[in-house]
Amino acid sequence: MNTDPKPKPRTKFKTQRTPEQIAVLKEQRKLKTAAVVPEIEQQNSKPVESQLLKRPWLTIDSPPVTEHTLDIKVLTWNLLAQCLVRRELFPTSNCLKATQREPLIHQEIQRLDADILCLQEVDRMDRLGRMLEKAGYTYRFAAGPKKLHGCLVAFKTSQFSFQEEKVVHYDAEEVRTDGDDRQKLGRSFQTRNIGFVVALSSVKNPSEGIVVGTTHLFWHPRYTYERARQAGILAREATRFKKACPDRQTWPCILAGDFNFPPDDPGYALLTGSPLLREQIQQRLHPSYVVHATVDPSVTKQSTDTEEGGDGEDADPDKVITNARHAQPNDGLLSTEELVSLFAQSPQANSSYHVGLKQYSSSNSIESFGSRSQTSVDRPGYFEPIYTSYTHYWKSVLDYIFVLADVDQFEIVGLLAPLGEKDLEPGLPQKGVCGSDHLPLVAQIQFRGQ
Repeated sequence: MNTDPKPKPRTKFKTQRTPEQIAVLKEQRKLKTAAVVPEIEQQNSKPVESQLLKRPWLTIDSPPVTEHTLDIKVLTWNLLAQCLVRRELFPTSNCLKATQREPLIHQEIQRLDADILCLQEVDRMDRLGRMLEKAGYTYRFAAGPKKLHGCLVAFKTSQFSFQEEKVVHYDAEEVRTDGDDRQKLGRSFQTRNIGFVVALSSVKNPSEGIVVGTTHLFWHPRYTYERARQAGILAREATRFKKACPDRQTWPCILAGDFNFPPDDPGYALLTGSPLLREQIQQRLHPSYVVHATVDPSVTKQSTDTEEGGDGEDADPDKVITNARHAQPNDGLLSTEELVSLFAQSPQANSSYHVGLKQYSSSNSIESFGSRSQTSVDRPGYFEPIYTSYTHYWKSVLDYIFVLADVDQFEIVGLLAPLGEKDLEPGLPQKGVCGSDHLPLVAQIQFRGQ
């Protein structure tokens, strides 16, 4: 038994300040308050609109669609999940904290006021969900296995009703019917990425509606094949989903999201039905025919590179492929001809921005992806925005609003104007400009009656 006496509590003594010291402290507090309060009052007095760079709305001089089933405004935006934010990835950004970025993102969504939202890298759902509901939206959310962020489709409850949804797990989708399990999948990387397809019926006329698909394809720039495989699967599954219900056979279908490939990429060409160029095949597609350790565990794995913003290769997205071996015939990766056949299972996609800006540029001067690249003016993709993602380390076009239909079945009547390089320096996210490393895209689309 412990017989040691309990220690006596120490007596606390307050430091006694002289009247002179107290007077100095009061004056210091007064000066500090005088400096801070006007700044706070000035910030609070500003309207919401003034906190973000104004982006003009481009009205496209298109032939009027007199008999259309739907006239909708669609937004797509990669929000940059807070769980992926790293200072080393965004050294020039002045707003990386959630408390700094969230107000910018929420304000942007509210002021753009789209009918349908396709959002990627969505986390912190408690705050975003409340904001969307207050703004008049209903939403559906899905995420890949063990992912800390996911994809979201939101829609105005005054215009649409939810009908059905499908989560497309790219890792589990077969691309061929013959061979063993590995060959049927034809994967080069187990990425845990998903596509998310939702059917929405019109409130005014429930027989009309739209099929909306959103996605965030695999991020690594060198995995061209895997990204093309995922894009082909998304288009195929969205088409199957649409045809599975007789009521939505004639509904239009859009695919909007972060596809993580630029307009001169083989994936973009395959999706839009453009012939693959020799350099696209030889310089981008063929070098990406590899099998990663996530698919073949016998490959020595040195780092984790499945998640944007995490450790390993993703700290430097321009690194070469590691932790992988060259693909063999028994791995089942699709040949170039088989990739073309995969995309042929769905209608040809047309990009809203390419179609709309091409029409707009016929009478207006505007910078586009083609103005800074080697893309031919007659190739789909030339008239995409000059940038959709712009940071200190990477500057690219990665985001699109595709319509799975011939161009004679719809009209682009308006677009949110792209931002130029001078607006985006020194790199996103940036206060007053954008709370994400990606820019939101918005297109107003009129669909002709079927």
